Amino acid sequence: MTYRGRFAPSPTGLLHAGSLVAAVGSWMRARHEGGQWLVRMEDIDAPREVSGSAAAILAALPAFGLVSDEAVVYQSTRITAYDAAFESLRRDGLVFPCWCSRSDLAEADGMHRDGHCIAKPIHGRAPAWRIRVPNETITFVDRRLGPQSQNLRQSVGDFVIRRVEGFYSYQLACVVDDAWQGITEVVRGSDLLDSTPRQIWLQHCLGLPTPGYLHLPLVLDGHGRKLSKSERACGIDPTDPMPGLRRALSFLGVESDETAVHPSELLQAALMRFDSRDMTHCSDHRAA
Repeated sequence: MTYRGRFAPSPTGLLHAGSLVAAVGSWMRARHEGGQWLVRMEDIDAPREVSGSAAAILAALPAFGLVSDEAVVYQSTRITAYDAAFESLRRDGLVFPCWCSRSDLAEADGMHRDGHCIAKPIHGRAPAWRIRVPNETITFVDRRLGPQSQNLRQSVGDFVIRRVEGFYSYQLACVVDDAWQGITEVVRGSDLLDSTPRQIWLQHCLGLPTPGYLHLPLVLDGHGRKLSKSERACGIDPTDPMPGLRRALSFLGVESDETAVHPSELLQAALMRFDSRDMTHCSDHRAA
């Protein structure tokens, strides 16, 4: 099967050093395997979206030499597919409506474990929808971090796949689109490692294939916290891409050609020296 990887940012701010590492890491893996690299804009959470950030991210990527091999997919155009997946889960009795408030959840240690709502239905108010999870351990092998396991019932409980407002969760949309786009390996930041067992469970429930996973190190701020667009992390300058691109390669353990003068030249030189094992030894870094 041809390797297909992807970079899937959310439009909640500008492209920053941490998201550039994820973009470069996923691009390097795809090119190293002779495969395709796709860009998907995960714009299904309208309340969190920052106006203009999707366009800014997509404009910045080519400045760093990163160009999608196919047209960019916007999740906001894929709601019909998520509706179909949700209806499939509902027909199979795998989801249930939930009217719980935060106080209700606090009384249940913050999560559902019994496959039903612990609050009474509220007339005239739409519920959230949760998927029932098994009392069993989900296991997978991460390419960088090795064997991973999580008991969903004990760790996260029955989790939300459609919110009260009608927005679908990241977990459901990500699973549906990874399968639809034929993604063979998901390369992303290790802050999303905890999401993987939930996504594997959804893949099982929907009869979808499970891709490989590689969770990259995080770029941290001066206080040791993950850089985040929601924390207003400073964007990187696409008009001067070489310094940021060199730092991203360094974070990934990839040797950078100091003589390169253009992003595409730097990336091609790095690819010639790239060994995917380099990324298995890299760890979280503080941003310069």
